[in-house]
Amino acid sequence: MSNVTVLNDLIEINNDRVAGFEKAVSDIKDENIDLKEIFLGYASQSRQFAQELSAEVGKLGGDVETDNSVSGTLHRAWIDIKALFTGGDRTSILNEAERGEDAIKAAYQNALSAENLSLEHRELIKAQAQKINDGHDAIKALRDLARKAD
Repeated sequence: MSNVTVLNDLIEINNDRVAGFEKAVSDIKDENIDLKEIFLGYASQSRQFAQELSAEVGKLGGDVETDNSVSGTLHRAWIDIKALFTGGDRTSILNEAERGEDAIKAAYQNALSAENLSLEHRELIKAQAQKINDGHDAIKALRDLARKAD
């Protein structure tokens, strides 16, 4: 897998993450207002990551991926359907957020396993992956707290 392909895959999933968190923010009701700021922060983080990755694709002379993945679009549609049945309660919101974080975490692990990844790109991806893992763990902790409160 070429560096451009690996970087574009990460751009795509970061775009998915932005769209997923923005979708969640638009659906959050007042009783979960605290999640809006958290989710907007992670959306902003992924915008920054996508910009950093896009710059690297540009340096390599590749075409930058600007779309969301098909699986990300399908996941957001599933969130819409589930919201109709769950009413958007805190635990459900955080369950879906963690599922999204699991997907991006896996994408970063997959990218780091690419054989021909340059050292520069590996370091960038590793630094971003650490922040993604931190976000995943924070959302998982919030989800666990919400489950205890139910």
